[in-house]
Amino acid sequence: MKLADASISFDSPIGAITVEATNEKITGLVIGQSYPDFGSSKVLREAKKQLLAYFAGKLTKFDLPVDLHGTEFQKAVFKQIAKIGYGKTVTYADIASKIGKPLAARAVGGAVGSNPVPIIVACHRVLGAAGKITGYSGGDGLPTKRLLLKLEGISSKE
Repeated sequence: MKLADASISFDSPIGAITVEATNEKITGLVIGQSYPDFGSSKVLREAKKQLLAYFAGKLTKFDLPVDLHGTEFQKAVFKQIAKIGYGKTVTYADIASKIGKPLAARAVGGAVGSNPVPIIVACHRVLGAAGKITGYSGGDGLPTKRLLLKLEGISSKE
């Protein structure tokens, strides 16, 4: 996690979650690790509320300001991920085509894996070719991705 103005940690069905914010924008989310809370932030209190509602099946779209850091390529990928609706999936190749780099599916995979705000920018909704479940950098990896997909009613192939 990067330096932030404030941080909040809480338990969820997929383990501990830590969310960080700077200037009232979400800048990071880590699954599976809890850090001491610091600072005060309205956006973090709202993020916790929305994430818990998501896990309870009561929220399908996050309404939180995020500040996604990365290269221009990564930011283009993050922008496409943010457009994927609840319960929907796309492939790495789909994103590569949408950003005008149809041969860059592997590079898209790398960018997806560097998403600093998983769940809120729902990179778990990105699958391999033909809907095959592939890597996930959050929490326990693939088991965490499977849980998030199941929560949204998404079936995937192994």
